[in-house]
Amino acid sequence: MAKRSLQASDEGIRKAKKAFNHKGWTQEYLASQVGLDSRQPIWKFFSGKPVARHIFHEICFSLALNPEEIVQTLEFEPDEHLELQQILEDQDSTVIESLVNKIRAAHSEKIQNQCGTIRLLDVARTVELDELFIEINVLEEITSQRWLDIAELQKSDDKALNEFLLEEVTTRKITGLQAIEKFSKLFVFGNPGAGKTTFLQSIATLCNQGKFQPQRVPIFISLKDFAENINYDDKNPLLSYLIEELSICKIAQQEVEELLHEGKALILLDGLDEVADKHTEKINKTISIFLDIFYKNSVIISCRIAFRHQKFKGFAEVQISKFTKSQISDFANKWFTAFAKTNTRFRKTLASKFIDKITLPENRLIQNLAYTPILLNLTCLVFQYLGDFPTKRSEIYRQGLELLLVRWDEAKGIKRDEVYANLTLSQKIKLLSYIAVTFFEKGDYFFEENIICQLIADFLYLLPNAPTDLEDLRVDSKAVLKAIELQHGLLVEQARGIYSFSHLTFHEYFTARFIANSDNKKLEQIADYLVDKRWREVILLTAEIIKSFEDLFQLIKEQIDKLAVADETVKLFLTWVMNKSSIVISNYHSSAVRAFYFTLVLPPDYALSRNQTLATALDSHLTGKLADDLALDLALSYIFAVSISLTPELFCKRISALKLALDIDYLLQSYSSLDESLQNLKQELPSSQQDKEILKAWWQSNGQSWTTQLKELIKIHRQMDCAWQFSEKQLHLIQKYWEANNLLVYCFNTASNVTPNLKEVIKEALILPPAQK
Repeated sequence: MAKRSLQASDEGIRKAKKAFNHKGWTQEYLASQVGLDSRQPIWKFFSGKPVARHIFHEICFSLALNPEEIVQTLEFEPDEHLELQQILEDQDSTVIESLVNKIRAAHSEKIQNQCGTIRLLDVARTVELDELFIEINVLEEITSQRWLDIAELQKSDDKALNEFLLEEVTTRKITGLQAIEKFSKLFVFGNPGAGKTTFLQSIATLCNQGKFQPQRVPIFISLKDFAENINYDDKNPLLSYLIEELSICKIAQQEVEELLHEGKALILLDGLDEVADKHTEKINKTISIFLDIFYKNSVIISCRIAFRHQKFKGFAEVQISKFTKSQISDFANKWFTAFAKTNTRFRKTLASKFIDKITLPENRLIQNLAYTPILLNLTCLVFQYLGDFPTKRSEIYRQGLELLLVRWDEAKGIKRDEVYANLTLSQKIKLLSYIAVTFFEKGDYFFEENIICQLIADFLYLLPNAPTDLEDLRVDSKAVLKAIELQHGLLVEQARGIYSFSHLTFHEYFTARFIANSDNKKLEQIADYLVDKRWREVILLTAEIIKSFEDLFQLIKEQIDKLAVADETVKLFLTWVMNKSSIVISNYHSSAVRAFYFTLVLPPDYALSRNQTLATALDSHLTGKLADDLALDLALSYIFAVSISLTPELFCKRISALKLALDIDYLLQSYSSLDESLQNLKQELPSSQQDKEILKAWWQSNGQSWTTQLKELIKIHRQMDCAWQFSEKQLHLIQKYWEANNLLVYCFNTASNVTPNLKEVIKEALILPPAQK
């Protein structure tokens, strides 16, 4: 029985090496002569390891050697061959395992030093990776490669659209570790600041600690550093680089090559997009050469999603997903534990406060930023110093943009050369603002590539020294779009040829910046959108950014007054609010008192009824113990609301609640006549201990008249009509009026450009019938 594999004897190896050296070949060349795709069998041949019979003979013939003079003679019976073959393979396995353990031990300290810590912008110290890292999720489909049209993206559910989490709508997610187990060759894509480098570092440290793929040796390489420090004349620069790097750990070249040939390395190549343009082609070729020879190893390459990279054979592609709300929560807990300069208990309290605050509706745009790790770090940092999110939210957005537009690449030492680099920072912001407002005014959150390129071309055309040739402008505009996507991730390709801003926050912020720096015509335009919820955040941000708030106030007030005169009943209602507020006794600001009564007499089942958020925004003292007049009127409106909500069936269940509501003697000490009348009304009510059917019958017969008496008492003694008859259209108008006033108040409470005198002028003009302004 012929042996299926042969190995060279010690003397045979000596003869073979002599012949090989005489020819001056490389092992790669000899492999090609033999017809092999890899030089691994050549390496095994010269190491005295078994190789396939036909390969053994081909190597000998290529070196002009007699195979019989080279082969190791083994004494065994034919039927012992398979058993011997297994013994040899087991021996090889043991040898390789020992080699892996040796290199892991020697390399462990270096990989831990290289990958075990991370440095965050604006944080004075490094932090252990384990202290902060959150396991990421990846998408198995690259978002920019999806075949979707704008209509499909726009019809996504409101929540996903609002948070720009469209990747979750159509794309399946798995954990990053699952992806590496699933694919031995993997491209990991992500936008700037998505956590690509940190993810690769975590894989390296987990492997180094034996918690993930302990049978491999982790090797982490910054491709930017590699590209700047290698000899491109070398036939296999990446192999030489690895040999040199591992030699520091006293690992011999032969051991490195054996490790790679056996496929026992986990090679992490970080930042393909960070390689300078002049080195890109050479680096791609270098990686390809290496992968062709050492194909058995697990290789992970990280890259920004917009980078147009070379396709490497056999690689799967995944994209780092945005953080989920639970991941934001986990990160915040870890962040404040690591960095807050307080005791442990207070750190936990601060983390809980952060998590509670960021989920509030008014902070939805801050939460929108927090889905990206780099911006989440920024929000945690701001929250730590202030103990809250800044009242002027545009400041945190401005810092986030500065981080993405300038500091992130600068911190990593990345320089990029293209048309976009010729634009100043101011011009880049103006361009993004122009794009944002153009699409926002149309109600478009997604836009086709050719349309956005035309906008960029229009902008470039107006710049000094701009090309006048239309084709040059078209080429330049596309280069600028790709640069914005690659460098900052502010514009992202959501599907093939369809773009959006990466965060709704930035779309609205850039829109506001454009309007704030425009003429009064643009301000008049956004005042027209005062009651359009889609424009609410843009108006608030404009108020914060604009140099002079007074012009914007006048325009908004004009729109509010237009709402007031749109209906005669609403005008009468506002007149009553003014008159009623003027006769009550309190130390609150008059506008806050008007806001208090504005919602007090609305239909009890109406959503705005007794909503005092506007009143307390105008005077925070209203959140404390109410002045007697206001407390009495609030109690009476509540009694009336309870009474008109009762049916005969409910009356028997809620009669006790109605009687309890009527116990307001403590508020009636100065109103004896009203007190007596209310006591008489209360005495008219039957005993709550009576039979249910009797109670039902009583309310059936007397409920309407009893409620009418209550309404008249309130009207006579307190000048309050609790039964305004508003139509649905009028209630809708009242809702708009209230929201418009609420928005204006929010604007001047958060804007830093409002003087105390102007604020007082504005407050005095609020919630008045137009004739009284």
